[in-house]
Amino acid sequence: MTTNRQALEASSRVFPGGVNSPVRAFAAVGGDPKFIARGFGARVTDIEGQHYLDYVGSWGPLILGHADPDVVKAVAEAAVRGTSFGAPTLAETELAEEIREAFPAMEKMRLVSSGTEATMAAVRLARGFTGRPLIVKFDGCYHGHGDSLLVAAGSGVATLGIPGCPGIPDQIAAATLVVPYNDEKALEKVFETHGPKIAAVIVEPVCGNIGVVTPLKGYLATLRRLTRDAGALLIFDEVMTGFRACFGGVSQTEGVTPDLTCLGKVVGGGLPLAVYGGKAKIMAQVAPEGKVYQAGTLSGNPVAVAAGLATLRKIRGNAQFYPTLLKTTERICAGIEESARKCRVPVHINRFGSMFTVFFTKETVIDYKTAKTSDTKLFARFFRGMLERGVYLPPSQYEAAFVSIAHGDEDVALTIGAAHQVFETLR
Repeated sequence: MTTNRQALEASSRVFPGGVNSPVRAFAAVGGDPKFIARGFGARVTDIEGQHYLDYVGSWGPLILGHADPDVVKAVAEAAVRGTSFGAPTLAETELAEEIREAFPAMEKMRLVSSGTEATMAAVRLARGFTGRPLIVKFDGCYHGHGDSLLVAAGSGVATLGIPGCPGIPDQIAAATLVVPYNDEKALEKVFETHGPKIAAVIVEPVCGNIGVVTPLKGYLATLRRLTRDAGALLIFDEVMTGFRACFGGVSQTEGVTPDLTCLGKVVGGGLPLAVYGGKAKIMAQVAPEGKVYQAGTLSGNPVAVAAGLATLRKIRGNAQFYPTLLKTTERICAGIEESARKCRVPVHINRFGSMFTVFFTKETVIDYKTAKTSDTKLFARFFRGMLERGVYLPPSQYEAAFVSIAHGDEDVALTIGAAHQVFETLR
């Protein structure tokens, strides 16, 4: 049997750090990453045969759980017909119509293969549509690893403590303006100073990459007003939050409509697929209809489209899906919070829909600054303690945990019980 340590040693000979995405490396929590052999429902099994209750969920896509039978069936049937054509298929249109049902403001859209592609394309489109150079983003928000957006990014950048990223020219970084999230005055100031040059504001309307951070009341409405008044576009990056609280996204729960929306994760059902879209007159600028070029050989891949269609149709076909999912998440968060209180461990939990973060701080977390008051060493001990008890959380203080419909009553009890045991060791 190959151990996780042996697997890491072998992978380190061919991959930087032994992994193909930085936060998989357990650098922030210590120990060796678990090499996963299989998953089903709410659980995964590593190559040593250890079973874990999973709250990573492939970092968000697996809202139905691992290897959902309907998704697996759809993928298998699509693969038999052909894995890629580089030509249009009927299923692409079906998926787009399903997405538009959930996000009506996405009048037209373009399928791509990753969230990074979606946000990069949306930013380029905003610049092309407005003829303006500047983009505004928020401190700690992560929109993929595109050059324009890997400035003051959260997620793995925050986890690894990287202050900046070599390889991004100063001229490109200078075209991205950064303001604190949830700070209306800072937002107003940047528009007063740079308004006529701002092409767009891109935002995670609920942050997920500094941990879960929700918008203060009225904040997104202010953002919508400022962008509209300045003639700039508003881009919602709902790659993470889309379908996580309702059959739609933050735009629906908050009643604020952006000009462009980026989606990923759930829309691909666990396979590489994402999408950006918005008002028809804006999307008309995308080639071949317009002059803003964006392309992808595997965009609209039929196997990924099949997984996305099966996932969204299964969600929409179950009237009890969201009531059940949200209640489960609420019980998990309430139980962990109560256990921390009883053990006098400073914890603050933020939740949006079926995603949550346990921050090890006494502060109310409303932005990146307050998120960074968290005790990351205490979180690392919590993570390792939970893992030892069979609960697999995201290996970073600055990431979201994801609940799936496959998590049941026994899983809730196991999670809360494990958390209580670990908190007792942290007093």
